[in-house]
Formats: sequence, structure tokens, C-alpha cells
Amino acid sequence: MPRSTAQRGDYRAFLTLQTRWHDNDRYGHVNNVVYYAYFDTAVNEHLIRAGGLDIDNDPVVAYVVETACRYHAPLAFPEKIDVGLRIDRLGRSSVSYDIGIFSERAEFAAATGRFVHVWVERASGRPVAVPERIRHALLPLVSHKRA
Repeated sequence: MPRSTAQRGDYRAFLTLQTRWHDNDRYGHVNNVVYYAYFDTAVNEHLIRAGGLDIDNDPVVAYVVETACRYHAPLAFPEKIDVGLRIDRLGRSSVSYDIGIFSERAEFAAATGRFVHVWVERASGRPVAVPERIRHALLPLVSHKRA
């Protein structure tokens, strides 16, 4: 695995998660597909907590249109992890997140990822502008540094 150059200081916000027993695969480390659940959890937790997103009732929602992950070091249950967020691009209707997953005390990311949302009208599925309250919650995460 290539060593990560992404450091904790590169990210603007963090969510701490506890790995779970069933996150591990037969090889004794967190399975690759679980990292995408960590991405989704961290992004949506921020949108709900900081942006007031009502996932059940808002007429405008975010669809994931792209994801990617690079693995740099293994993680395993029962580790706690910190999921770092920053925004690479905040467009009119889309948001591109850069995500770093860190072992609890590690300075360098065990995994780095990309997660892209497009905001759409729930009823039609047509792209719309990022809602102002969400944009306001995302602005502090915008980074001018590229990993």
C-alpha cells in the first residue's frame, strides 16, 4: 500500500467512529466496502448537524454520484477512527468532498477518499442549487490545499 501524504491538519472537521466487529473481513482488517459507509456517515452527520438537513422531509436532497478510495494502512476492530472532512469544490449544485480516515492516534491517513454529491429536487430528481443553509455549513470545510 502506498503511504499517505494526507495529514490530520489537512482536514477541517472530524467525526470519531468506533469500528465494529463485523467491519473486519476474513483477513482481520476493515473490509474495503466499509470505508464507503464511513464516508457516507461523516458527510451526512455534518449535513444533518451543521446544515439542518432533514433527510425525511426536505424537498431538496443530495445524491452521491461519485466515490473513490485509496488505502494506505490497514485498520481493524476494535480501533476508534477519526474521519476528516474538507471540501475540494463547492459548486452551484454539487460538492466534492476529500475525506481522510485516521487511526485514533495516527498523523497520516490510513485511507483517503473522494465523495461527490449533487443536490436535486426530491420529487423530480433534477439538479438544483445547494440550499443556502447547507452551503453555509459547508463553507468552513472548503480547502484551497489539494492532497
